[in-house]
Amino acid sequence: MENHTAILIQELKKLLNGGTAHVGFAAAVSGIPFELLGERPYGLPYSIWQLVSHIRIAQWDMLEFSKDGSDQSLQWPDEYWPKETAPASEKDWQNALEEIDKDLKAFITLLDDRDWFETIPNGEGQTILREALQLADHNAYHIAEIVVIRRLLNNWKN
Repeated sequence: MENHTAILIQELKKLLNGGTAHVGFAAAVSGIPFELLGERPYGLPYSIWQLVSHIRIAQWDMLEFSKDGSDQSLQWPDEYWPKETAPASEKDWQNALEEIDKDLKAFITLLDDRDWFETIPNGEGQTILREALQLADHNAYHIAEIVVIRRLLNNWKN
């Protein structure tokens, strides 16, 4: 049974890092010209910057909740979506990408350190496994939106 657990851990890590059945986050945001980050083509409701910011905020929230359940959830939807359509500077863009990477690595560390099936304190029955699957699903959904926007802006490789 231990071998099955190790296999499951590896598969969950692959899922969280993306890129097995779809484009991963790093590939989806690689090489985007700064001036395109705030574009919302064809009346789409979000820019790439807003999607990346939303991924960052939601992922951070899931990480903090998963640590011990003591974090206070943000107000939906206002605190999960930035109002600005573009980053103020390239440094803000790079900081957002670094925070996403750092928080994802921290979440993946929880998979090694915690019992996946134990209920998270102060939650409503959530487990680390549920949060890991939710995080992977959430990120994949919005990564696909980033790719679509890049295609609409003629800034995608395929």
